[in-house]
Amino acid sequence: MAFTADTVLAAGFSITQKSVKGLGNAFAGAAAVAEDASTIYFNPAGMTRLSGSQVQAAGHIFSYSLKFSDDGSTTVDNQPLTGGDGGNAGKRGVIPNFFYAHSISDSLKLGIGIVSPFGTDTKYDSDWVGRYYTVKSEFLTIDINPTIAYRINKMWSIGGGISVQYLDAELTSAIDYGSIDDELGSPFQLQPQEADGESKIKVDGDWGYGFNLGVLFELSEATRFGIAYRSEISYDLEGDADFKTPDEAALLAGTLGLVDTDAKSDIDLPASLSVSGYHQLTDKWALMADITWTDWSTFDELRIEFDSGAEDSVSTLDLDDNFRYSLGATYTLNPRWTFRGGLAYDESTVSSRRKRTPRLPDEDRLWFSLGTSYHFSDRLEFDFGYTYITNVEKAEIDKTATGEDTFRGALKGDYDAHTHIASFQIAYKF
Repeated sequence: MAFTADTVLAAGFSITQKSVKGLGNAFAGAAAVAEDASTIYFNPAGMTRLSGSQVQAAGHIFSYSLKFSDDGSTTVDNQPLTGGDGGNAGKRGVIPNFFYAHSISDSLKLGIGIVSPFGTDTKYDSDWVGRYYTVKSEFLTIDINPTIAYRINKMWSIGGGISVQYLDAELTSAIDYGSIDDELGSPFQLQPQEADGESKIKVDGDWGYGFNLGVLFELSEATRFGIAYRSEISYDLEGDADFKTPDEAALLAGTLGLVDTDAKSDIDLPASLSVSGYHQLTDKWALMADITWTDWSTFDELRIEFDSGAEDSVSTLDLDDNFRYSLGATYTLNPRWTFRGGLAYDESTVSSRRKRTPRLPDEDRLWFSLGTSYHFSDRLEFDFGYTYITNVEKAEIDKTATGEDTFRGALKGDYDAHTHIASFQIAYKF
């Protein structure tokens, strides 16, 4: 299941959908609830609240819409960029995940989770106005996370794990050889937007390693708090760069080193820290809250180096750290049925329209979530969650390339984006 994962943008390009019950609460209290095996990812210390063994498999079906509206994009010499708005660059797909938790004793627990923590998959029409910045961005991670938890006493539990994470990526964009030639003084007599080529950078799958730690503090039977940390993971990526070049631009491409070659890039995926609270208000009602910080400022640019000697390809991101704030409630109708709801505010990782890029058109988001669980028996349970995510306002972009990438021109406009997520899960205890 895990290696069929499609991806969808959240804040930055993180994927939060790793628990169906959590989705129903907009992930409020995710590090403190500890009600099923998905706590392996959100706070491994929470496994001490689980009895016996549990296995669960989930599928998160999403429909992500991302539409651009042009507002006067221009070439380097201030001529209008040709092409359309790019169509719907979002997509539909499925994100699966899997968890298994096992009790060695009442105090010692083991578990393993398989999730997709980061990713994006966008594709614009090949002739859109922003084609020199991006056409396709596909970025996938798979995280295998064995964990252990230990109950110190009635109030305190600790847990930790190792992340073995796989990364795969493909980036494509158009190349305006005409504008490059114009910047060089037109030695090849090419005209802007009339000699377009294409670059495709494919990263061979690589592995990175990190860890996660968690603490659970149970103040009473009704109230508990959780703190969970996930480390940064670094990659030294290697892959291939393939170029399609029109005949009239072949000499220019060869001069610049824009020919099929090996490529490499260094990427640091961010650390995160969550602080959560859970309170059983009555026999029927429970309330929960969460604040999650993600260290996106470590991801300031995407730089690709070419063995052919070509200038580095640089996408300046200059991301900011972000916070997600969420509140949720759970209502237990009877031993069979449980209902959930939640709201979340997810800060953008982009601080201004000039820093926003079409590969990552991030904006502040609101989450509206609902969910339910049905217990077929004490052992078998079915869970459902639904979330609608929408931008607080349209994501404006006023991007001007600098340095060696000035030929891309200036991209101006705004984005309308929203996401529907419907999640299903089967859990079995034994």
